[in-house]
Amino acid sequence: MSEDPKSPRDARRFERLKHGSKASRDVSPRARPVLRAPPVLGSVGSGDEPTVIIGKRGLERLLQGHVWIYRSDVAVPGGLQGGEVVRITDERGWFLGKAFYGQQSQITLRLLTRHEEPIDDEFFARRISRARALREAALPDPDRKRAQRIINGEADFLPGLVVDRYADCLSIQTLTEATDARRDLFATLLQQELHPRAIVERNDARTRIYEGLELRKGMLRGESPGPVEFLEGDVTLSADLLEGQKTGAFLDQAENRVEAGRYARGRALDCFAYGGAFALQLARRAETVTAVDISEPAAELGRKAAARNGIANLRFVVGNAFDLLSDEAEKGERYDTIVLDPPAFTKTKDAIEPALRGYKEINLRAFQLLAPGGVLVTCSCSFHIDDTAFEAIVLSAASDAKRSVQVVERRGAAKDHPTLLGVAETRYLKCLILRVA
Repeated sequence: MSEDPKSPRDARRFERLKHGSKASRDVSPRARPVLRAPPVLGSVGSGDEPTVIIGKRGLERLLQGHVWIYRSDVAVPGGLQGGEVVRITDERGWFLGKAFYGQQSQITLRLLTRHEEPIDDEFFARRISRARALREAALPDPDRKRAQRIINGEADFLPGLVVDRYADCLSIQTLTEATDARRDLFATLLQQELHPRAIVERNDARTRIYEGLELRKGMLRGESPGPVEFLEGDVTLSADLLEGQKTGAFLDQAENRVEAGRYARGRALDCFAYGGAFALQLARRAETVTAVDISEPAAELGRKAAARNGIANLRFVVGNAFDLLSDEAEKGERYDTIVLDPPAFTKTKDAIEPALRGYKEINLRAFQLLAPGGVLVTCSCSFHIDDTAFEAIVLSAASDAKRSVQVVERRGAAKDHPTLLGVAETRYLKCLILRVA
């Protein structure tokens, strides 16, 4: 700085420059900013993966915290087969992250990292170890007597990979081209990290069809474990990892089922009961429990579970829950505790209105059936119906039933099913515990 300040304003600028807080352009009005040429694609960072360019909409999604980029928002170089790790840049060539590339799915990119780092075996091993550490902190189970989701796909920064542990066995799903191509790698890393007795592959989820993947199930490590018993609260459950629902059971509701049991009393009704996991918790405090499911095999699973736990105040009815709720309401029956845990009424935006009518119907009947002071545990796993819409339809049902309703708890999926800020798709499960006047 050879020139002297010509004014107090210049003196302040020189002082800031001396301490490194401003660039030289702030000192002299005559100084022009240095213009840099746009980078050549692939020149930002050190990775050697293929580069995929995303447009303005895709960039906005990433900046808002989402981790999916759709086909309409990307420019893909030729030669990619699907399942590769690619580098993401914007249209100027600036590095944005690395992602799994999907050739078949409309979700073309699934973000792995926003940093320039190698995506190798060590990367995946670290991600698995961190996911496990989170569960050990939130839901410790050193004796491996319980069931637990170990890896929850995107929410654990491993998109397309789901891993559930049932006692000492694992059930995994590789739901995208990229995770399916690395199926054996993940099985090896999980074996090293968790030392399971067996690893079962449950890749019969129909979402794989949209990825161009075949449906299959079988053993990846060890021998078929048969029915695996595990604890949920103080109730012993059993899962068939090869033939049961999803990866063997519905683990996202585990904490909600235990909590529902805390409020159970009197005469209880569990609708859409499947194998009776809610009903078994209710039976520990209620005087009598009726569990309703349309499937006889599901009801038989529940009867066996009740016998296994020495529960004698629980009966299973095979029938349509909509019809039973309507019939019971018309007869003027009363219950002290009701659980509504239906399957998703819609999996597309196009079917939201009929789904809302379905939720309205079952909640209306439940409010009509509840005795004063009765408790309703009502759930929705339909992603396209968010918390606000679900609460609105429940309120509408309560209004039509002329009941005042107290919110005891607003709940979601269990702690081993973390969600991502900015990714609403990971926050799909709603559970309200209500008490009526």
